[in-house]
Amino acid sequence: MNKARIFDFFSRLAEANPAPVTELEYGNPYQLLVAVTLSAQATDVGVNKATRALFREVHTPQQMVDLGEDGLKQHIKTIGLFNTKAKNVIGLSEILVRDFGGEVPQDRDTLTTLPGVGRKTANVVVNTAFGQETFAVDTHIFRVGNRTGLAPGKTVLAVEQKLEKHVPGPFRRDAHHWLILHGRYVCKARKPECWRCIVSDLCRFKPKTAAPKAAASKAA
Repeated sequence: MNKARIFDFFSRLAEANPAPVTELEYGNPYQLLVAVTLSAQATDVGVNKATRALFREVHTPQQMVDLGEDGLKQHIKTIGLFNTKAKNVIGLSEILVRDFGGEVPQDRDTLTTLPGVGRKTANVVVNTAFGQETFAVDTHIFRVGNRTGLAPGKTVLAVEQKLEKHVPGPFRRDAHHWLILHGRYVCKARKPECWRCIVSDLCRFKPKTAAPKAAASKAA
């Protein structure tokens, strides 16, 4: 996809959704860090159900440490890998209290030194909480980047690097939100809904899927 098409691609997504936000629920950067850490191999919907009560009780790393690993497990036991995630959340909370005055670092590399915090999680946090222009590549963005030709790559890092290189300035802060939402609701894994996609004419994916009624009529 050339520069003009990429600009058009994001222009359309931006016009359709001028202020995209994460679907994870949180009240401050620390809660966002926890929510994103819990969201690995889990849905945002599932994480939100588990964290609503938790975040009414826990607002800071110290409060999480005080809650303890067993207490945290009771809140998040509906989330996959909750035992490991509870251990990581308590561990990163202890480090934030001990080394960072209870504040979430605004540096991606520093964040990735915390238990359970990978590059994608760190990218989400510094982008969403602190407004940095990063590209958090999850399975949705990886798929959209490759399927559309926007940022083809064999690895998550390769796709991230392509986005870093080619996404135009006006769209850099919100790009990963648009791509996640597009992949989640339109450019779906099993069957993309090309018939209602606002960037389908810019996309290299073929064959394009037809609307359900059109597909049924054609089959008949």
